[in-house]
Amino acid sequence: MKILFAPMEGIAHWLYRSAQHACFDGADEYFLPFWSPRGQTLTHREQADALPENNAGMKAVPQILSNSSEDFLWAAEKLKKLGYAEVNSNLGCPSGTVVRKHRGAGLLAYPEELERFLDGVFEKTPVAVSLKTRLGMESPEEWPALLELFNRYPARRLILHPRCRAEQYGGTPHREWFEYTLRESKLPVCYNGDLFTAEDLHAFEHRYPEAESVMCGRGFLYHPGLVNLYHGKPESLAALRNFHQTLYDGYRAQIGTEAFVLCKMKEVWASLGKGMGLTPKTLKAVHKAMRYPAFEAAVENAFVEAAAKEE
Repeated sequence: MKILFAPMEGIAHWLYRSAQHACFDGADEYFLPFWSPRGQTLTHREQADALPENNAGMKAVPQILSNSSEDFLWAAEKLKKLGYAEVNSNLGCPSGTVVRKHRGAGLLAYPEELERFLDGVFEKTPVAVSLKTRLGMESPEEWPALLELFNRYPARRLILHPRCRAEQYGGTPHREWFEYTLRESKLPVCYNGDLFTAEDLHAFEHRYPEAESVMCGRGFLYHPGLVNLYHGKPESLAALRNFHQTLYDGYRAQIGTEAFVLCKMKEVWASLGKGMGLTPKTLKAVHKAMRYPAFEAAVENAFVEAAAKEE
């Protein structure tokens, strides 16, 4: 079973992906946070994140968030020139600002617009296109009609997060609709949603051996060594230390501003500390640190606590 790294906007920056890939077994494919080419323009951050040199050694798949086939094709052509053979269309982002503009999961509520968009994309795309989506906007009952539409196109893969947009990331994913998709989809199907541990992955693989792949997001944030754990290898504290230091040094070199570096690292530790089973007191010290020395001392204490738990 292939394990894919989810395109987590805000945290799965190229520095994070590079550190994970360098310090642990890598994912089979890394999906990059979306490009949003409105008016056929891109931010410096978006362009930097997709540079081949920032994704060296990994199979990277850029993601595009758009409801305009013209803008999508413009971005796909730029990515082709960078050497990418595949892009992913984001049809699942639940953010209110995205949905209100009929993008991401918002486009699912307008089947005619969605069909025009997909017609335009697949008629002229210069690269392979995969689709990442949800069950619908308000109800899972919207999914059969959406799947019938997606089945008309030669997509590389259908990545399904089996929640509707209204559910955001709450509640339990609707596995029954994933099972329906396995039966009815004409496309290779990837599952995305609430697979956090190696045990989760093994249980899923046992239950759905026909699934082509799974995509993990928060699982990688809790356990950067998730692929190691899946293959029966340890996620050692030495490797976690190396991961932390690689990422910390990378942010300091690339960003430079102390407050912003610490903000990004605290985001990382909010999930990493949960995966390590740290006490609230220890994590609070990490998040209260306002300067580098205090942060480094709090992180060292976190690793000491984690080591004591293993004894």
